[in-house]
Amino acid sequence: MLTDINPKLPMRDKAATRDFYVNKLEFREFGSADYDGYLMVEKDNIQLHFFEFKELDPKENYGQVYIRTDQIDQLYQRMLDKQLSIHPNGHLQTKPWGQREFSMLDPDNNLLTFGQAI
Repeated sequence: MLTDINPKLPMRDKAATRDFYVNKLEFREFGSADYDGYLMVEKDNIQLHFFEFKELDPKENYGQVYIRTDQIDQLYQRMLDKQLSIHPNGHLQTKPWGQREFSMLDPDNNLLTFGQAI
């Protein structure tokens, strides 16, 4: 009966979050209105939602999303080509649990992990 999931992550600054996801990660903003304090982006078959939390201390943010892909090597190379910052402990590698993964942080310290089953 469940059909989809749309994670909601905190953001301090809507313009900075929009810039990161739309201009760097190539998502697109969607929705019929620009809601104050709320942002929705999508790419391919996924959506991410963000709620404003101006007092968020990024050092204390543990927001995380695991995003599955079927082109992990190409996606990782695209991130490198765009000179995006890969998490220091999150460079592309094959994990013991049968996934190839890499990770990065958004401007609010939300951890984005991209993975593909091998």
